[in-house]
Order: sequence, then C-alpha cells, then structure tokens
Amino acid sequence: MSQPVGLIGLGAMGGSMAARLLETGHEVVGYDALPEARERAARVGAVIADHPAAVAKAVDVLILSLPKAQFVDDVMSDVGPHLCKGAVVLDTTTSEPETSRAHAMKGAGHGYAFLDAPVSGGPAAARSGAMTMIVGGDGAALEKAKPVLKDLTSKLLHIGPSGAGNVAKIANNLLCAANLALVSEMVHLAARAEVSAADLLAGVNAGSGRSGVSEVNFPRWILNGSYDSGFTMGLMRKDIGLARDLADKFGLDLPAMKAIADIWEESRDRLSDSADFNEIFKYEKSHD
Repeated sequence: MSQPVGLIGLGAMGGSMAARLLETGHEVVGYDALPEARERAARVGAVIADHPAAVAKAVDVLILSLPKAQFVDDVMSDVGPHLCKGAVVLDTTTSEPETSRAHAMKGAGHGYAFLDAPVSGGPAAARSGAMTMIVGGDGAALEKAKPVLKDLTSKLLHIGPSGAGNVAKIANNLLCAANLALVSEMVHLAARAEVSAADLLAGVNAGSGRSGVSEVNFPRWILNGSYDSGFTMGLMRKDIGLARDLADKFGLDLPAMKAIADIWEESRDRLSDSADFNEIFKYEKSHD
C-alpha cells in the first residue's frame, strides 16, 4: 500500500474527504482539535494521531481542511518542521492569498511544497469524490498529489502561482452570495406577479441569467425547504469579508460588492451564523 494521506481538520468537509479516501483504498492519518470529529473519522477507519505533528511525520501528502487563515498559520507552525523532504501540503481552506504565499515561500526553503487548493461542492461532493479544486502554486507538486486528488475531485484546475487559488475561490463565493441574493429577489418578485418559483427558474435556466444558484441551490436546498447544504451563513459572511479585504488592499471601490456584503451583514439579526447559507432566501422574503 502507498504511504497514507494526512488530513488535518476532520469536520464536515475534512471528515467527508477522509471517508472518500478510505473508501477508494487510501490509508488516512488524521487529526482534529474536536474529540467528536476525531471519533467520527475513527469510526470510518481513519488512524487518529495525538497531535498535528504526528500526522506530518507519517505522510508525504497532507490535506488541510480548516475554517480560516489563522488556523492554517497555527497548524503550519506545528507541522512545518516535521514534514519530510518533498512533501506536498494541499490547503483546501478558503484562506487568504498572502497567507498561502507566505507558507509556500517557507516551504520552498524547507524542502516541501505548499499549495492553495480551495474546493467547491460541499460535504456531499467531498464524500462522492465530485469536488472542484482550484489550485495555486507549484505545478510539479500538484502532479505528485494527483493520485490522491483523482479520488476526491471531478474538476481539478491549476490556475497559476501561489495565492491564485485563493483569489479565484474568494471571487467564486462572492458571486455565489450575489446570485443567491438576486435570484431570491427575483423569485419574490415573480410570486407577486403570479409566476411560480419553478416556472421562473425554468425560464431563467433556459436563458443567459442562469447560474449555479438557479440551477442547483434553489431546487436542491431552497424550494424544498431542506436548507442542509453543509455550508453556513457564518462561513459565507467570512468569505465575503475576505473579498472586501482584498478590494481594500488594492484601493478598489466596488459598489456592487458593497451592496451584496451589506445584505449579508444586515441579515445577521434574523439569520445566525449557524444557519444554512441558502437561508438568505428567507431574509429577502421577510421584506415582502
């Protein structure tokens, strides 16, 4: 058997990736700060390490699935000194470009590669091996990790140097947030005009206004009232904040971004950070 795959962060996404890797014949060595996450991963067959450094010592491909950049910094300070020469770190966190660039530079000086590799698709796609992964960083390192990634992804894109994956993911999530707000408003408008949501979406999805939100989010999580995508309002608010921070860094005044960001922030009084992000639809509805 090939060397095990390391996974630090065994929550909804990381735990689903662990289960998928185990199902496709990989051994997984993992760690999470939360006992319940460790226990879930152990039940499906992962070997649970006592500390992140123990994971780093055991693998040459290490996947990070963490909430934000600060956690990436904390974990890398623990694992960096213990990574073997030639190891590849794939950070699937929706993180900050400068964080990834700093760790990539540090890794180059210590003989390992750090790639920003944010993913889309949610826990269901992680569990089925259907994630989209957008990678920034060294192409040769990505090639080394492909035997692992082929079992996790249906779309794998290398789009540029370190940090490029983060920029693309931040842009993607901002567009998703915008589309959710706008399609929600159009559904409410159509209802006032006596056009059903299903009929409206059929028309939109046949035209140039279609999007992942209109084609996937509405039928899968909104119109049926399930709101169980596995991605929260808090995570989307964090990602919108990353987009605003990036615009501020470059001195850009982006009015559409500001308007969308304001909607998501103003919804905080009605929709907690723990709510499913598709529930932004309810916030729009409350203005009827």
